[in-house]
Amino acid sequence: MEFQPKKISQGQLIALYKALLKPRMVEEKMLVLLRQGKISKWFSGIGQEAISVGVAAALEEDEFIFTMHRNLGVFTTRNVPLERLFCQWQGKMKGFTQGRDRSFHFGAPEHRIVGMISHLGPQLSLASGIALAHKLKKERKVSVAFTGEGGTSQGEFHEALNTAAVWDLPVIFVIENNGYGLSTPTSEQYRAETLASKGIGYGMEAHRIDGNNILEVYQTIKNLAEDLRKNPRPVLLECVTFRMRGHEEASGTKYVPQELMDHWAAKDPIQNYEAWLKKEGILLDEEIELTRRMYKRAIQKGLDIAYAEPDVAFDLQKETQEIYAPYTQVVTEPDSENTTSKRFVDAVADSLRLAMEKHDDLVLMGQDIADYGGVFKITDGLMADFGRDRVRNTPLCESAILGIGLGLSIKGMKAMVEMQFADFVTCGFNQIINNLAKLHYRWGQNADVVVRMPCGGGVGAGPYHSQSNEAWFFHTPGLKVLYPSNPTDAKGMLLAAFEDPNPVMFFEHKYLYRSMTEEVPDGYYTVEIGKAHLAQEGDAISIITYGMGVHWAKEITKEMGVSADVLDLRSLLPIDYEAIEETVKKTNKVIILHEDTLLGGIGGELSAYISEHLFEHLDGPVLRAASLDTPVPFAADLEKGFLPHDRFRAQLERLMAY
Repeated sequence: MEFQPKKISQGQLIALYKALLKPRMVEEKMLVLLRQGKISKWFSGIGQEAISVGVAAALEEDEFIFTMHRNLGVFTTRNVPLERLFCQWQGKMKGFTQGRDRSFHFGAPEHRIVGMISHLGPQLSLASGIALAHKLKKERKVSVAFTGEGGTSQGEFHEALNTAAVWDLPVIFVIENNGYGLSTPTSEQYRAETLASKGIGYGMEAHRIDGNNILEVYQTIKNLAEDLRKNPRPVLLECVTFRMRGHEEASGTKYVPQELMDHWAAKDPIQNYEAWLKKEGILLDEEIELTRRMYKRAIQKGLDIAYAEPDVAFDLQKETQEIYAPYTQVVTEPDSENTTSKRFVDAVADSLRLAMEKHDDLVLMGQDIADYGGVFKITDGLMADFGRDRVRNTPLCESAILGIGLGLSIKGMKAMVEMQFADFVTCGFNQIINNLAKLHYRWGQNADVVVRMPCGGGVGAGPYHSQSNEAWFFHTPGLKVLYPSNPTDAKGMLLAAFEDPNPVMFFEHKYLYRSMTEEVPDGYYTVEIGKAHLAQEGDAISIITYGMGVHWAKEITKEMGVSADVLDLRSLLPIDYEAIEETVKKTNKVIILHEDTLLGGIGGELSAYISEHLFEHLDGPVLRAASLDTPVPFAADLEKGFLPHDRFRAQLERLMAY
């Protein structure tokens, strides 16, 4: 291994050595504690410290780093308190996740570090979001995201790099190529000669370096960062290294040939660098021993503090209340009695314009939403008024764009991501379910992202442009799910969603876009999230519904002459149980109606709730009317049979007969 210090001072050379030694000594202690059962799991970075330390040392302290399993050196170089790290790994309250997550699955925003989730790839897009924020704010900063050679096989790797390249984002993607993804060698992971060569396909600069050479890593990152701050663009950096221990300690390394282990043991980044420093007369044995004693004392002190911390105690109120970022909505009433006749689609467009005016840090992102104005023309004209920076066409990279939206939120901005059709959200499911929804519960980071979801059938669009898939998200703690049924609510609820610092899934029924018109209050106003609306009053039966179901219920009860409460839930998460109880106690008969399929739909949960809590108020069974348990068909007659319109009529007749 050849070390070329170039313009690095002796003081910095020694500082880099100490920064390398610290995570090694911490980890050696953790391996002892693992064997003693004092921590539950460990992902070793022994032999890879030069990458983490080199990156962290080369960046400015306020630049974000997105870490993986083996990046302890980032945390120690950024001087994260050891006692907090130890509490994190022991599941104590002083840990970054308060016992809710383990290992390196956490963020330390005060140190500009955001840790991984188990799905490996998503942090690449989050780093791109931070980079976009830097670019929009004209901050001369970079962000860095780590991934492994295994992670490069994931779709998120492609999406994040592709979007970063298209948008010229100042982000460095660092690949720690350590030879194995758990037990899978690189020969079974990819066919490219080098991973750096993949950068060519994205039109980005790419480099391949010795990841065990601390000076090469440090100087490469330092030079790249200095250049990217002036000339924003993404760079792919492959750092060649090796994993000297198991993927995690329980898996071992029996699948690795011994000669390979011996080869890389000789390339240990600390031993080689220490030997070179001693040879050059830069570092003396006395200073090495002094440093080791200092770290040993610091580690023990941190452990003593962690050991003294009590175990986490379950607190029901705390657990259930902290899935959302603290927020108390203040409803804004219309500032005048003036109204304008608006279609549903116009109300949504009006809401977006008003939100962009109110929140100057709000960025809209989606496919074809800029010049073209979106496939439904909802964003038409917004780019001309607010510019391309804030109204952004995106590649077909739903997951990356959602992750970028979350990155903007980490930087204190707001984001709206339009799914061109709600059906396409499956391509970004992981970011929504495992990142946006869980982030505040895990380590207190809010996700200020609104995801617009044009949904629903009745327009002859077939299986992939017609789904009403709100139940997927209704089941996910940490999300808010809104589904307005009329233009007035659509405008007020969307404006409320932009004010809320939590992730909001906002469903807009496509059939209603141009089929429904009503008088909508002018100006800025909001509707209360979590509050249902009684769309029709009656005394014979209660119909609990939302979206298109509201219109079916009103139409059919009028045709049949049934006096019915029609409760428009409009907010599915959080849900208004008080309004449900009030209407059930009033009429004593209930039908739950929704466009989503029957099995696993929201109606099942509501039916169970009513049966469990309001059984004594019922004069008949809780009935449901929903779409068939099939994909949405294309042909008109088939789609008509799929939708619950006629089945609802039959259920209404059945319940009225009790």
